Amino acid sequence: MTDVGAGAGAGAGAAGAAAGSGAAAARVVLSDVVDRAITVAETADVVATDQDGAVVTFAGVVRDHDDGKGVTALEYERHPSAGEVITEVAATIAADHPGVRIAVLHRVGKLVVGDVALAAAVSSAHRAEAFAACAALIDLVKERVPIWKHQRFSDGSDEWVASL
Repeated sequence: MTDVGAGAGAGAGAAGAAAGSGAAAARVVLSDVVDRAITVAETADVVATDQDGAVVTFAGVVRDHDDGKGVTALEYERHPSAGEVITEVAATIAADHPGVRIAVLHRVGKLVVGDVALAAAVSSAHRAEAFAACAALIDLVKERVPIWKHQRFSDGSDEWVASL
């Protein structure tokens, strides 16, 4: 796990360099790609402070359909750099939104309908900045983090979808 808020090794350096600011990287308190169940609560719990009037969360949940087909199962696979990239993405958003703290987790492995695949939380003094930063975070995670989704459909077909 990359716990940038604690100044953990290479992850903190890469995130700081990517965002151009160690201060931004320090506000990314949790960022990782994991092969275990994740919850929005675990991200919200680590970003909230007494100074924050807003904690905005996002849960990307496996749904039972996609593009008109029934989804029965899916599996996420990651590139080895995915953990570093998600940290860099979070640090970029922290640099763009100086009043926020960020936590973001993406799950890989086999998931079923209802599982959380992406969990994020952003805290700030005011709601507008937290909402804007959370939306930007999710969009950039989907755009840049090298994770692929293999969907299986109820009609027996399947497809691979890249987040890139």
